[in-house]
This record gives sequence, structure tokens and C-alpha cells, in this order.
Amino acid sequence: MEDHSDLLDALSAIDPSTLNYQEWLNVGMALHESGLPLDAWDEWSRRDAGRYHEGECERKWRGFGSGQTRVKSGTLAKMATERGWVPPRASQGMGEALSWDGEISTALIDPSWVEPVELPETDKTGPEELVEYLGYLFDEDDVVGYVCESWDREGKWLPKSKGCYSRTAGELMRDLKKYGSIEQAMCSYDDRAGAWIRINPLDGKGVGNANVSEFKYALVESDTLAKEKQLALMQELQLPCAAIVDSGKKSLHAVVKVDARDYNEYRDRVMRLYDVCRKNGLDPDTQNKNPSRLSRMPGAMRSGERQCLVSGPCGKASWSEWWDWMQETTDDLPDPENLANEWDDMPELAPPLIDGVLRQGHKMLLAGPSKAGKSFALIELCVSLAEGKPWFGWGCAQGRVLYVNLELDSASCLHRFKDVYKALGFAPENVGNIDIWNLRGRSVPMDKLAPSLIRRALKTRPIAVVIDPIYKVITGDENSADQMAAFCNQFDKVAQQVGCAVIYCHHHSKGLQGQKRSMDRASGSGVFARDPDALLDMTALELTDECTKAHYDWRRQHAIWAAFDKFLPGWRSDEKFVGIDSADDLQKWANEPANGAPIELRRELESIHESLQESSRGWAAWRIEGTLREFRSFKPKNLWFEYPVHLPDETGALADLKCEGEYDPRASRSKGRETKAKNDKTAQQVKIELIREAMEQCAEDGVEPTRVNVLERIGEVEFRGKPFDMNALIYATSEKAKWSPFRVKKDTNLLYDKSNQALDFDGEIDLSE
Repeated sequence: MEDHSDLLDALSAIDPSTLNYQEWLNVGMALHESGLPLDAWDEWSRRDAGRYHEGECERKWRGFGSGQTRVKSGTLAKMATERGWVPPRASQGMGEALSWDGEISTALIDPSWVEPVELPETDKTGPEELVEYLGYLFDEDDVVGYVCESWDREGKWLPKSKGCYSRTAGELMRDLKKYGSIEQAMCSYDDRAGAWIRINPLDGKGVGNANVSEFKYALVESDTLAKEKQLALMQELQLPCAAIVDSGKKSLHAVVKVDARDYNEYRDRVMRLYDVCRKNGLDPDTQNKNPSRLSRMPGAMRSGERQCLVSGPCGKASWSEWWDWMQETTDDLPDPENLANEWDDMPELAPPLIDGVLRQGHKMLLAGPSKAGKSFALIELCVSLAEGKPWFGWGCAQGRVLYVNLELDSASCLHRFKDVYKALGFAPENVGNIDIWNLRGRSVPMDKLAPSLIRRALKTRPIAVVIDPIYKVITGDENSADQMAAFCNQFDKVAQQVGCAVIYCHHHSKGLQGQKRSMDRASGSGVFARDPDALLDMTALELTDECTKAHYDWRRQHAIWAAFDKFLPGWRSDEKFVGIDSADDLQKWANEPANGAPIELRRELESIHESLQESSRGWAAWRIEGTLREFRSFKPKNLWFEYPVHLPDETGALADLKCEGEYDPRASRSKGRETKAKNDKTAQQVKIELIREAMEQCAEDGVEPTRVNVLERIGEVEFRGKPFDMNALIYATSEKAKWSPFRVKKDTNLLYDKSNQALDFDGEIDLSE
């Protein structure tokens, strides 16, 4: 800052109303020390109309510049950077410095070729325009700030106070419709000065940048061109405007959607927005870049001219859509990063959201067949994240979660959450961390849903957004790779703009899944397997009576122990229970009248038996396998589903079960076998052995060695890691198969082996093949 010209820009980033007296003095001393004029400090101080006193700045100014209390320019710059200010880049006339992905290399349009656009006329009243404006910018419960009081400074009318910041947009719209007058609904104003309104919602506690509750909009104002030319440039640039207002003087006020998560992102996006405008001929007033900035209130009169609403929403629908369009149009891509520059100072990895499975800000897909309990699994995950508890044995971060319910009616969904809490045994200490967006019957394609989802999620800042299920919002053909890639990009937009993980579920394709890899089971394009950072797949296990009984006994044992702990505390150390700890022994002890077991205990034991008998009829077993991008693969997890939750397999009985449709090499030949051929055996030799063994098995089973019976006993076979097509059995028995020891006589259609023993062969054989 050798010429200190940047200090005036830094000054615009500081709201004087947020400073204490000493900080205000420090600003004045820094300006004085840097050789800047008194007027700069005085004009800036007037922005705090409530504390500004005429002549005070001049009196203080005369005493600056002596002793050790001198304050230099660095103090002011530090104050500004703490509030989000970034020093402009002065070298080579390149304008303001932007973030690494924010600079646009070339202008999009040549302003000299843009024809002015005539401003539209309106037949609406001022209050009607203001109601329309409020509806475009705010939700009904948003707190709106506005100022009607003004004062004249040498012919320039300025806001006199902080104004009102306690009323909601809904209240204002109702009163405007009721009274049909801005003065009666809001406040009287001087029609020479007009009135002002703040472009972003507030928290109801003040009007500074710190009081902005959502960083939705930025103000673009330029008075260096005719208003007709300003409107034309705004339209050519496709600015994502929520509204455009005629100030009643020389400029238009474009309220542009920036949809920022916080002040830092707001500052970055406004810098990019202003850079685009400046390079394309629409030179914006940089004093308007604060999120708490006042803009002209449409509908109010100003020196005989109305501050009117020129346009409602126009241009691109959102900041992300507009910025994507700008990047595509101007090829605004980041420069490559040199690994040597980052080697000794690597960026921090995102912390885990689910330990060993998923990082915060990443994407996860849960896939499984219909009615697999995927929704319950995701609800369990929401509960675990809200309470900071493990999910399926994996540790979870704790934070806010948004569950997007596309399938259940609202009441059923709410009851499911409560049932899951109860079944997991979690106290609802942090149930406020869960937000549920019920959209059954209202779902729209994901590209339309994403902007609304982002806007709502930005209000609560969840660490995870769970979308259940995605078939309700799929855009395009799920078997098309390019269409599904575009669909999955919407999840990236949500993750990036909200700064959260996106978790969603999808169904399996038709047919048995046991013979497929876990990443190949989800229905549709392979994009679903490649796109997420973590893919968890659920497959059903073929339950056996032995496994079910082992789990039943384990559940009964622990339930009985819990009952004894509840009604007979200390029983485990009581001598009379030495050697009595099995479920049957404890049940027998309680049923013996002489032992005097509490009646409550006996009732509890009866209830355990009845409830387990009832619930066991609906038990199912599932295996979860994973394909992970950020972590090592994990050992498959086996779970019992006991409505409404999944429970770990404590006995280990499920480990030996196979998935439905899975090929089991240990099964009998009638259910398939895996050939372990020696390296010196040919495929033909292996086939011959298989045919002979199958024929022998037919003899043992007492059935004719027909083609169907033989093929059934051979089953599915692999040879050197590849599937073996045993349809070649027909060729192996034809006369042209010189290597085969089997022959078929044309006249009798009988199959012969080397010993010339005739064997019946079911079905005709086409010997011309």
C-alpha cells in the first residue's frame, strides 16, 4: 500500500456501527497517517447515523499525528481483512485479486455492440410493487431491514438511522395489502429522499454484517451508463437476479443471487461477480458489496420519480448455474498445481463422517434390493450422526442432518424415527439435530430439486444430507451413462455448496445378485458404482434354522440376564446362583415357587418369550459389502434385521452363510461345482471328466443319464478363472468331436463311451453342427 489508495477500498468493508469508540478513532488516525483527506473519514463515519455528530471528526483530526499513539495503515488493513476484505491487485491493471478459481481470463461480451433496452412500464401501485419485491427476495419468516428516515447532506439524501429490523417479510406483505400504503404499513418517509431496504435477511438483533442471517444476495449498481444500457448488459450477462429496481435517479439496482454459505464465501462470490461486470462494461460501485447493504425500496417516491420494480427473477436461476455457464463460456478453469509446491505443506484431508468409510463433504450410495430395510438403515444413520453414536459398528461424527423423505408419508416417517430411537436404546438428547423434509407426492427431478434443497440446507448447515430414495428424482434414463453422470453431478453441487456429505440409496437390478460383485448390483448405469466415494451394498443371506436358533438363544440369554439385573441386582455375585447362568437354568430357577422370585421378574421372563416368538418370525439377515475410494476395504459386516433396526451378528453364525443366489464351491455337485484343473489339462480333458463324473452321479442317484440330468449335476463351472460353457457337451458327443471318447449312433441315437456301453440320451442331437 505504498500510495495508500487501497485504504479507501478497505474502509468500505468496515461497518462503523459495529466498532467501539477506540476502534473508530484508530480508523481516523490510520487515514490521517496515510495522508488521506478528512472527508474520507467523515463520509465513512456518517454511515453510523445514530452516533455521528457534525464536526466531531474534524476536531479529532486536528489532534492526530503525535506521540507513540500514532496508528498506521496496517491497523486499518487488518481490521478490514478480519471482516473479509481482500486487497485489490494493483499490478498491470488487472483489477481485484480473486480466489484461485475466480478470475475470468476474457470478457464475455463487447459492450459497444450491446443495444440499449427500453425500461418496462408498470400499471401497479407502489405498495403492490413492494409486495412483489418482498415475495421475490424473502421467505415469509425472514426478518427484513428497512430505513424510511433520511437527512440532507449538501443536497444528497442519506439514511438517517439503522431503521427497522424486527419485522418479517410476511408481516410487511400482509400490512401492505391491508392498508395499500407504504407509509401506513411501514413508516412515513420524505418523498424527496425515497426509502431504503436491506437485500439480505437479518437476525432481528441489528443491521451489521454480523446480523445477516443468510448471505443470499449481492447488490450490483452502476451509474456510469444510461439505465437502458445497464439493463441490456445485465440481460446479456445473464446475471442471476432476484429483482432489478430503478433507483429513481441514474442507476438500476440489481439484486443478484449469490447463495453463499458464510461471509467468506459471500466475499469471494461478490468479488467474482464484480470482476465479471467490470470486464464486460458494467462498472459496479464497490461500496455496495457488504451483505447488509441498503438498496432502494421499490414503490417509494424520490424527487418526483418512483423507485420502481423493473424486473423480477431473470437471467440464470441460481449462482451455481450462472457461474457454471460463465466458466463454460469463458473457459475459466484453474491452473494445474505443481506437486513440488504442495509437497511440504499438504492440505488437510476432510475428517471422517463415518470412520473408515466416508469423509465429510463426500458422497455415499447405499444399494440393496427392494424391502431390504434401506430406509431404516439410513434413518439409523441419521440418528447415529445426530447423537454421535456408532452405526453398524462404525464410529460417526456428530452434527446436524437433513433427511429428504421422498417415499413415506409425513406421519409414518416421524414415527419411524421415534421407533428407531427406542429400538436402538438411544436417549433423544440431540434429536434437534435432525431435520426432515417430507416430499412424498411433491418430488421433482433432481436438477430442479437441488436449488431448493441447497437453499434450505444453507439455513441449518447440516454435516450430511440423506436422500431416500433416488428413483423418485432420477432425471433421464438410468441406463444411460451420460445422463446418469449429469444426474449425479447434482449431488456434487449439493455437497460443494452446502459443504456437507450427500448420502443416497438406490435399488438392485432384477435377478439374483449373489454372483455379482457388490459394485455391480445397483440398477442402471455403472455410473452409480463409480460416482460415489463410498458404495455400501446390502444382500440378503440364506438363513438356516441353525443360525436362527443360535441368534434366538443369544437374544433370549441376554434378555433374561437383563431381567435378572433389573429385578435382582447383584444376582451374579450371589452364591445361590453359582453355576446357574444359562437361560434355561435361570428360567427354571424363577419358575420354582420355593425360590420366591419376584412376580415382576416372572412376568418379564414370560414377556421375553412371547416377544421373541413374535419378532423372530420377521427376522432377516443381511451382509454389507463396500467399495471405497478414500479408505481400505473392510471385512463384510453381517447384520440381523429385527424390525425396525439392524443389529450386529454377535454369535458369528451368519459368517458362514452365503448370499441369495451366490455360487458355493462347497455345495454338492447337484448345485454346481468349481473345477480345479491342473495346468497340464486341456479344456477338452476337463469336459470329458465332468461328463463321466456326472454320468456316474446319475447312476448313484438312480436316474437316467439324460442331457438335462447330466448338465444339472455338472452345474456352473470355472476353468482357469473363466466361466465354462457346458453347452459344448452336445458337441463333445457328436461324431465330429474326434478327441471325445463319446459317440452317437445315428440310427439309434444312443450315447456310447469307450467300453461301448450304450447309454440313453434324452433329446435329438443335431449331428450337422
